[in-house]
Amino acid sequence: MAGDEVLIEVRGLVNRFGSQTVHDGLDLDIRRGEILGVVGGSGTGKSVLLRSIVGLRRPNAGSVRVFGENLLALGEEARSRIERRFGVLFQRGALFSSLTVQENIALPLIEHAGLGRDDAEHLALLKIALTGLPASAAEKYPDALSGGMIKRAALARALALDPEVLFLDEPTAGLDPIGAAAFDRLILTLRDALGLSVFLVTHDLDTLYSICDRVAVLAKKRVLVADSLERVAATDDDWIRDYFHGPRGRAAQQVAAPLQETP
Repeated sequence: MAGDEVLIEVRGLVNRFGSQTVHDGLDLDIRRGEILGVVGGSGTGKSVLLRSIVGLRRPNAGSVRVFGENLLALGEEARSRIERRFGVLFQRGALFSSLTVQENIALPLIEHAGLGRDDAEHLALLKIALTGLPASAAEKYPDALSGGMIKRAALARALALDPEVLFLDEPTAGLDPIGAAAFDRLILTLRDALGLSVFLVTHDLDTLYSICDRVAVLAKKRVLVADSLERVAATDDDWIRDYFHGPRGRAAQQVAAPLQETP
């Protein structure tokens, strides 16, 4: 479960695209064992923040300290070692269409862990089982999978190197309510079983109410508030009020089962 130890510390982050400033002095902590939900309106840079933390985008200013190291100040080899302790699930899965599910998952084990193909593909089968995919999915290509199966295959690949921190970009987008709820339960189970810390970009209110320990709201180019959902929802801000206390927010609060209490 979530603790107080800070694994990732973002300070003074600035991200610009030409003349547009998306983040300006953004601060955020990610704690060991927590599921942190990141929300915000369109254009607030939720995915940009994720990419900045995992090293896929170099911010214009600021620092990202990961496991006590300033990621932006490290050399390529040292930075790569730290980034291998991350697992990332992109919004559309980003699976290689020319590779089977098993081959997609085995690839990082071969390239980054130095395993032989046989060992990598054996471990890939274990990751497939871990995410609840049937064994028959291993030999399928991504275009033969349903949306929910693609999400689970991409999650299996994100778990390939046994990461300590899992980054999820809109993991339930495009899933029906039943599939989304099942995916939420899977994330919670994996967090508890594997001791993961989870950074979760989402717009899904059910996900926030069901599995997130804290919620960070991006607004005005910064993190407006990062706290328990109850405290965030009570924040005096127009966007927060509309988001959490509108019809969908009220429905999510009433209907979403508290998965943490599921036996």
